[in-house]
Amino acid sequence: MSETQFSHLDDSGAARMVDVSGKDITARTATATGRVNVSVEVVALLRGGGVPKGDALAVARIAGIAAAKRTPDLIPLCHPIAIHGVNVDLEVHDDHVAITATVRTADRTGIEMEALTCVAVTGLALIDMVKAVDPAAVITDVLLVEKTGGKTGVWRRDDREAGS
Repeated sequence: MSETQFSHLDDSGAARMVDVSGKDITARTATATGRVNVSVEVVALLRGGGVPKGDALAVARIAGIAAAKRTPDLIPLCHPIAIHGVNVDLEVHDDHVAITATVRTADRTGIEMEALTCVAVTGLALIDMVKAVDPAAVITDVLLVEKTGGKTGVWRRDDREAGS
């Protein structure tokens, strides 16, 4: 395949799902990160008595895990693969909540879309939980930071690309 040809397009340019049946099953992981910028009032509520709707961080975490499992329903050409583990970490900072999701599988294709979907939906659920207090909350910087497994092995975003 030439570098200019996309794997999800057939010879006529029509979208297709790539056939991965000939690929080896390997252990694969993907880690994605993102953040939800929130007001100081939301930060205080998350660190203290909680937001009016309930445990915002727990709801967001569960929503992210559920989203990782439903990724092929949302991304049209994404393969349905077995999800063997999902970790969602939320860390409250002074002006945002940092989200890190790591998703694991042993399958024939990568799990990057599941990790990215997990982060995005975790952020959306958090916004839903805090929107009454902070209607200006916003999801930013959703990106893949690492993947392992498959023929490419380990890939990591370097510090310059991650904006560090």
